[in-house]
Amino acid sequence: MESVTVSAAAAGTWRLGDLEVNRLGFGALRLTGNGMGGNSDGAAIDREVAVRILRNAVESGVNHIDTASFYFSPLRSANELINSALAPYSDGPVIATKVGPWRDPSGEWLGMAGPEQLRGQVEENLRQLGRDHLDVVNLRVNGIVSVADHFGALAELRKAGLIRHLGLSCVTPEQLAEALTIAPVVCVQNPYGLEERRADDTGLIDDCLRQGIAFVPFFAISGRRREAPAAGSHHDALRRVARAHGATPAQVLLAWTLHRAPNVLAIPGTSNPAHLAQNIAAGALRLSRDDLEALESLETPDTVKAPS
Repeated sequence: MESVTVSAAAAGTWRLGDLEVNRLGFGALRLTGNGMGGNSDGAAIDREVAVRILRNAVESGVNHIDTASFYFSPLRSANELINSALAPYSDGPVIATKVGPWRDPSGEWLGMAGPEQLRGQVEENLRQLGRDHLDVVNLRVNGIVSVADHFGALAELRKAGLIRHLGLSCVTPEQLAEALTIAPVVCVQNPYGLEERRADDTGLIDDCLRQGIAFVPFFAISGRRREAPAAGSHHDALRRVARAHGATPAQVLLAWTLHRAPNVLAIPGTSNPAHLAQNIAAGALRLSRDDLEALESLETPDTVKAPS
């Protein structure tokens, strides 16, 4: 399908609190050359190319960028790249970041931060991005059952003006319900896609829709491969749908995700300028009922709980 003339606005819009964003956004992780686990996706992308990708994304209508201070490799920091490419921000894109997990300068994971350490993580994101406040901060829940203390600490930073809106990442429906008793939640980030559906997902997405909360899936294209590069082989039915639309399998996977519900956003990341254009074009791809039925038959959702 054509990619050069399609704007991210073709995917439609949703609101993160009072901030309206196009449903097709951009995830900055892959610009660093490292996955979340510290495993390289390949050679580090050239810095000028990374900056150009970010600028091209915004010029193509992307106004929702996902990042985190722990998105870095020995050569690249996602936040620093965003700062270099897009500052001064004026009325620029909504930038959503995450706090919770720690990494030391070598990239080793240090576990989950305590509630009292979250202010330092927020301030580090502010420093790296060159902002005086953060548009959206997601609490990435790693191994904790109750989110009350951590989310409460972020709610205080929101009152102090350091954060505009709050979200959650890798949470269960019960954790979302608990957080909502403390402060408004504008988005939930969980792994989700045609190959990454879990037992809790249907109810959680529908609950979010009823409450006006965005559901922002990650790994929508890679599925169980997670941070690994996209697969070179795909199910025959997926390829058939892609061929029928003159699209790539990755574009169909993104379109399938966006078709799930109007509150579902997409934040595909890439270090390839051509793939950026293809991902944005996927926002204009409309799947038929027959397409959706064929794709639904590819994979039976897991019967495991959402990640903790």
